[in-house]
Amino acid sequence: MKVSFLFLLVGFWFTVNCQTPSFPENWIGNWKGELTWYKTGKNEPQQVSMELRIQPTDISGKFTWQIIYGSATIDNRPYILVAQDTTKTHWVIDELNGIVLDQYWVGNKFCGAFTVMGNTIVNNYWMENDKLMIEFYSIGTTPVATTGKGTQESPSVESYSIRSYQKAVLDRGK
Repeated sequence: MKVSFLFLLVGFWFTVNCQTPSFPENWIGNWKGELTWYKTGKNEPQQVSMELRIQPTDISGKFTWQIIYGSATIDNRPYILVAQDTTKTHWVIDELNGIVLDQYWVGNKFCGAFTVMGNTIVNNYWMENDKLMIEFYSIGTTPVATTGKGTQESPSVESYSIRSYQKAVLDRGK
């Protein structure tokens, strides 16, 4: 009897604690906070208020993905988040101007990478202690160095400049 109860208790714990978070349903809300922008070669970071509004739409599998920097009258980006597969692993952010960014659910993070105007942007979004954490890396697309001998034992390796790093911590508004 005690062994059966122990197995039931352990099974319940694994069920509750090991489930993958439901994305984006558990992320729905109006998130607000500060974005800190570090630029290579600059001593002081730039601070910008940031919002991310994630809401369901009338169409199944689509959500708003509205990013606001500063205020809605300064920099308002009303995008749409769309599931690309039934496993909810592959998503796109449709900027509604012909630009569509592929994103992926990997290791409990919402991640993507794209190149625009000589910069590759790598982004990560994840939940931590009921806060929405966001990171963006801006990486130059032209190698600053190529090292290695170009052999199997020492393959050629290209290094790239990190131009900036941005980090935001957002709280869900009530």
